[in-house]
Amino acid sequence: MENTVSQRPAKKTDNNANRTEYYVQLTVAIVVGMVGVFIRFVPDVMPSLDQMTFLFSAIANILIIVASIIAFKVVFDILGFGKNKN
Repeated sequence: MENTVSQRPAKKTDNNANRTEYYVQLTVAIVVGMVGVFIRFVPDVMPSLDQMTFLFSAIANILIIVASIIAFKVVFDILGFGKNKN
């Protein structure tokens, strides 16, 4: 009996999830978030900064929000949301 399976051409995709700039941006977001977490706990480690707890907390929250926005933007770019597909 003869094998009658036809050969299909290779599937072409526009998968750009492996682009280097995505990983660089995610690394920057992770570093910014970690700096935010570190700054949040500085007054706990250095008792002389106890009066500035609100300031450190506010700076930490802003950095974590910025890191989250960057990370979500990159992830949505990788997934392809927001792109016009013509």
